[in-house]
Amino acid sequence: CHQVHLERFGAPGKTLIGSDSHTPTGGALGMFAIGAGGLDVALAMAGKPFYLTCPKVIKINLTGRLRPWVSAKDIILRILQIFTTKGNVGTVFEYGGDGLKTLSVPERATIANMGAECGVTTSVFPSDGETLKFLASQKRKKDFVKLEADKDAAYAKVVDIDLSKIVPLTARPHSPDNIATVKSMKKIPVNQVCLGSCTNSSYKDLVTVARILKGKVAYPNVSFILAPGSKQVLENLAKEGYLAMLISSGARLMENACGFCIGNSQSPQSGGVSLRTSNRNFPGRSGTMDADVYLVSPETAAAAALTGKFIDPRELKNPYPQVKIPKTFLVDDSLIEHPKKSGKAVKIYRGPNIGEPPVNSPLPENIEAEVSIKVGDKITTDHIIPAGARMKYRSNIPKYSKFVFENLDATFATRASRIKESGRQNIIVAGLSYGQGSSREHAAICPMYLGVRAVIAKSFERIHAANLVNFGILPLTFCIETDYDQIEQGDQLIIAGIRGIISSGGDILIQNKAKATSFYTSCALSARQRKIILAGGALNLRDTKQ
Repeated sequence: CHQVHLERFGAPGKTLIGSDSHTPTGGALGMFAIGAGGLDVALAMAGKPFYLTCPKVIKINLTGRLRPWVSAKDIILRILQIFTTKGNVGTVFEYGGDGLKTLSVPERATIANMGAECGVTTSVFPSDGETLKFLASQKRKKDFVKLEADKDAAYAKVVDIDLSKIVPLTARPHSPDNIATVKSMKKIPVNQVCLGSCTNSSYKDLVTVARILKGKVAYPNVSFILAPGSKQVLENLAKEGYLAMLISSGARLMENACGFCIGNSQSPQSGGVSLRTSNRNFPGRSGTMDADVYLVSPETAAAAALTGKFIDPRELKNPYPQVKIPKTFLVDDSLIEHPKKSGKAVKIYRGPNIGEPPVNSPLPENIEAEVSIKVGDKITTDHIIPAGARMKYRSNIPKYSKFVFENLDATFATRASRIKESGRQNIIVAGLSYGQGSSREHAAICPMYLGVRAVIAKSFERIHAANLVNFGILPLTFCIETDYDQIEQGDQLIIAGIRGIISSGGDILIQNKAKATSFYTSCALSARQRKIILAGGALNLRDTKQ
C-alpha cells in the first residue's frame, strides 16, 4: 500500500495519517506522514481531531555520493546504527544536504520508510527537482509544490553523513539496529533470500537485481522470493523483460503485500538464515521462531541469491548495473476503488468470525493487581501479539487474545485470564522502549480483554502508548528506573485512589504487597487522555460514539 500511495496519491506539502507504522514513507515526497493506531485514524476520518505533541526536529545532512554496490538501504541502516531503535520518541528527522540530489524519490522512500524503526514521529525530505521528476513520471506533475527548509531554521541537533563513506551494511538478528558490515558476516551460508516489501520493492530496486542476475541462476540451496511493491512496478517489469530475467534466475513471484515481512508467507526453514530487504527482523516475525533474519539491501540480497553465501556485493565480478528510470511509467488506475460520496451507501458485511469490539470498564477507584508478566527492553508489538498465522483471528478478539505474549511466555494468556476471573487486574512490567514496531492496536486490545489495567515501563513508544490509552490501559513510567529491578512476576500491587490522581495529576504511588515496599510512577497524559482513561477507553466516551 505504501508503494501505491507514493505512486498515485502522495503529494508534497500534504499531511497524512495512516494506521500503519510505515506511513512515514510519504515523507519521501515532502509530506508530513504519521503512523497512528487504527482507532485514532478512524476517528480522524469521522471528523474528529488527531492529537500530536509538537516534536523536536533533527536535521540529517547527507553529503557526497554513494559508491557502487551501496544503496539507500545502507543509508538508513547507518542511521539506525547512529540513533538505534529507542530514545527517539517525539522526534522528526528532516533531511537535507547536497547528497539529496543524487537520491531519487523511491530511494528517499526507503529511508523514510525504515526511519520508523528509529521510533521517530516521521521523516521529511524537501520537495525538489527529484520530486518533480518522479511526479512527472506518474503523470501527476500538477501535484508538484517546491518545499525546502527556511534559511534560518533551527534544529535540536544536526547530524552529517558522508554518503561516500557508507559501505554495505546489515541488521543482524533480532533487531533493526543490530548493525554490522556485510563484510564481517564472513560468507555464512544462506538458505533464503526475500526481495521486496514496502522498504525495497520499487522499479529501481528490482531492476537492479534483475540486471545483477541476468543470465545466471540462483544458488541451488537458496529459496529466492520476489514480491514487487505494486501492480505498476510488476507491469513495468513485465513489459521491459525484467520480470522474465528474475523468473529465469529462479525467483518465485509473490503477491504485492506484507507477505513474507510479517510472516504471512515464506517462513524460513527451522534454524535457517534468511536475507530480506524488509524493515523488521524481530524474533518470530518471519513465522519461524528459531530462524535468523538479516535485513539487507537489494544488492546484498542479489549477491547472496547468486552465491548461497552472505557476501559483500562488491565482491561480485560483474560491473554495477546502471538503471535508467522511465520518463513515464505505465499508469492504470482502473482497479483503484474510490470511496463512496456518502458512507451511508456502504453496506458492511460481517462473517461469523467478526465480533463487536470489546469495551473496557471505567477506571476503578483502586487497582488491586498481580504482575502477570515481567519483560525486558525493546519489547515490540510482535512480541505482545504475533501476526503471521495468528493474524487471521484479528476480528475475533476472544480467540486472538489467547496468543498474547505467546512467543515470550505461552502461559501468559491462561494466567491473565485466571487473575481476571478472580476479580483482580493484571499489570505488565517492562523495560525501555515498550511497544516498538508495528502500530498493531491488538497489542492493546487483546491485553485489555485479558484484564490488563496498566503497563509499568521505563519508557514507551509513541503509537503503542496512545493505543493503550485508547483502550483504557494506564501507561505508567517508573520515576526511578531501578525500581524495575525490585519487581517480580507474581507480585501483588495496589494503586489506591487512582481515579483521583488521574483527575488531578501528579505521581502515582504503587504499593508492592509481596515485598512490603512502594515506588512512584508518572503518567504523562493530556487532559483529553485523562478523560479517556477515566472512562475506560475512547469507545466509552459519548462524543466518540456520535
